[in-house]
Amino acid sequence: MVPKRIAVVFGAVVTASVVGYATSAWAGSVDKSSCSFHGHKLYGKIQIVTSFPDVKVQVVDSFPDLKVQNVTSFPDKCGKWQLTESFPDTKVQFVTSFPDVKIKYVTSFPGVD
Repeated sequence: MVPKRIAVVFGAVVTASVVGYATSAWAGSVDKSSCSFHGHKLYGKIQIVTSFPDVKVQVVDSFPDLKVQNVTSFPDKCGKWQLTESFPDTKVQFVTSFPDVKIKYVTSFPGVD
C-alpha cells in the first residue's frame, strides 16, 4: 500500500503518491551481515573508475556508512580495500553528491558500526 499525500492547489484537491526516496545514501545502506551494497562487496580488490561503477561513494568526515582502510594485502575483512587496476571485486566511483555509500578513511578498525 502506497501512502498518499493530499494537496490543495488553487482550490482543487490533488492526490499524489509519495515516491519512496530511499536513496542508498541514507543510513543503513550497507548490509552489515555481508558487508555489501546491493550485492557488491565493500571489501577486497577495489578499482576506481570514472564511469559505470558498481557503487558510488562519497568521502565524509562524520557519520559514514562504512569505515575504509587501504591495505596492500589480505583485503578479506569488511572495509579493507586493496586498490587494483585489473580484475576488481568491486568498481567504485567517487562523487560529491548523491552517493550510494558514504565512507571515511581510517588507519584501524575498518567496517560498519
